[in-house]
Amino acid sequence: MIGDHVLFLDGEALIIDKPAGLPVDRPRDGAISLENHLSNLTFGFRRWPQAVHRLDRDTSGCLLLSRNPKAHARLQQAFEAGAVTKRYLAVLDGVPEGEAGEIDLPLGKVSSAEQGWRMRHDPAGKAARTAWQVLKVQDGLALVEFRPATGRTHQIRVHALEGLGVPVLGDPTYGRSHKAGMMLHAAALSVPRAGKPDAAAEAPWPARFAHVGFDG
Repeated sequence: MIGDHVLFLDGEALIIDKPAGLPVDRPRDGAISLENHLSNLTFGFRRWPQAVHRLDRDTSGCLLLSRNPKAHARLQQAFEAGAVTKRYLAVLDGVPEGEAGEIDLPLGKVSSAEQGWRMRHDPAGKAARTAWQVLKVQDGLALVEFRPATGRTHQIRVHALEGLGVPVLGDPTYGRSHKAGMMLHAAALSVPRAGKPDAAAEAPWPARFAHVGFDG
């Protein structure tokens, strides 16, 4: 039950550990999404919470929701101002060169009838920067920490492929699918709030990472 996934809760915000495979927005095919679970995340409030940002369907981990409209506006402003600290973990389908660095590749959207839409490096696109560090290498795969300074769509997935030359394992769009799913996890999130403690949380280690040899 989604109520068991709450990592942080106060009067204006909550952070959940979003399961992999659960879309934040309702898909066109009408499949189950986060919206179907919002009534179970009210915790005494009449108003349903609202997602402040997005995680891809197959990405698990920290997702921030607001509990009232005024809080929603303030929390969104923190994201827009680049004041939010985000930490992701990914298992890459290969080993990148080097041990750490920063990827600075602007991104733009492209689409075709054959492949649908995707993001790619575009010098005229929106600025996108991601710091990265290899944490562990095993069996030809790499566990990598990513700390994005911007929040572009598919940013880490494209930066892994085009910036490091190695896609996220299980990424059906930029790499190859894997039976255990896509190995990308929003491990930690911290959102500053004026006059209040940060809305912050760390998500548990994803079980599917262990399926490919990386235990927490």
